[in-house]
Amino acid sequence: MSAGAGRLGVVVTDIARADAEVVARLGAHGVATVHEAMGRQGLVGRAIAPIQRGARIAGSAVTALCWPGDNLMIHAAVEQCAPGDVLVVATTSPSGDGAFGDLLATALRARGVHGLVTSTGVRDTADLRELGFPAWAGSVHAQGTVKATAGSVNVPVVVEGALVRPGDVVVADDDGVVCVPRERAAEVLAAADARTSKEAADRDAYAAGELSLDRKGLRALLAELGVRYVSQADLDAEAGPR
Repeated sequence: MSAGAGRLGVVVTDIARADAEVVARLGAHGVATVHEAMGRQGLVGRAIAPIQRGARIAGSAVTALCWPGDNLMIHAAVEQCAPGDVLVVATTSPSGDGAFGDLLATALRARGVHGLVTSTGVRDTADLRELGFPAWAGSVHAQGTVKATAGSVNVPVVVEGALVRPGDVVVADDDGVVCVPRERAAEVLAAADARTSKEAADRDAYAAGELSLDRKGLRALLAELGVRYVSQADLDAEAGPR
């Protein structure tokens, strides 16, 4: 069940958001770097996959908690979205119904929303790609939904094992989705900047022919773990006759 399931029936209208420049710079680093910089935390499970390739977004989370097969609260969430946001949708129990399609994407795009992350299904996927509206979803399914049951907007939700609170920074690309707690955004950005600088130096060294075994001091670790370097002939001799 989603983290906000005990707080149904509210729409929170005044969420705090991370600094826009920090959000943009986190997005430029991408999911893998941000995930590593945050101590390998915040990663959304691999069941949430992009419906397109080549998109990279970041934004402040506006969350919608819906009942299975019901997208009423997604419609309510559209009004709470601001330019630069990412809409994050979860349900009170698992649902793969196509709760989101091109009409909602059109409305969100008009409000400057960067994309969608949802544990539910999406449909009209060709239209979403044509619109240039990126989405990461639990499934693609044409099954429609109703608008009948109260949920909530801008409460904490869980998407594939990751806690997403309103205003947290969501970064998404071809590698998946990661969520950065809003209050840690600047700290994680500094760590991501440092990691990127280190990786740039590593990349230059590898391009020049240096081995990662030497650059990262891994030969000593291999020896400590008992890994031996032997010739094929010596290995065959150790194995004995076949």
